[in-house]
Amino acid sequence: MTRKPQLLLLAGLLVAALAVVAAVGLQNPAGPTQVSAAESVPMAAAAKTSFPGLAAATEDEPDLTGLHTTAPIKGQIVQVAGPFDDRFVLKDLAFDGSAAMGTVTVTNDVSDLLELQVLAGFYDEKGALLVTDRIIRDMRSEGQNHPRSAEEREEFIIRVPPEFQGKAVSAAVGVPVLVNE
Repeated sequence: MTRKPQLLLLAGLLVAALAVVAAVGLQNPAGPTQVSAAESVPMAAAAKTSFPGLAAATEDEPDLTGLHTTAPIKGQIVQVAGPFDDRFVLKDLAFDGSAAMGTVTVTNDVSDLLELQVLAGFYDEKGALLVTDRIIRDMRSEGQNHPRSAEEREEFIIRVPPEFQGKAVSAAVGVPVLVNE
């Protein structure tokens, strides 16, 4: 091929490209549209996250799904999974028919324990959940100023509500809220 036909071919391709750009521009006279980042990422490529034991947010206090799926036997107290299980150990768990009790020992690098919730579920003889109750310790509002220790320990007692006394024969506990500095 000689130089002249090459230039004609190149000019023809340039004219065709300009015609395509003009045709697209005429179809959308407002100009290019903005596409949000969420619209540009295919759903299959989007990040998916989940946290075991973390219940869906509601306007009520946080819940632990394990309380609704476990069925402890008579006289038993069990721990259910929660979102902070890697930051504490439940020790000395006991259920005497009227209360669930134990100690939360925070094991991560603790400066100050600011807030703690322990949630208990109480069950009938068939292992069906009767009721839940919780203790909430907000150390910020309680004005607790204690020196930092290698471990933070908080004892808890969660009483069976009066209307379920004598019906509750087992318990399950977990920690849905744990805040420390």
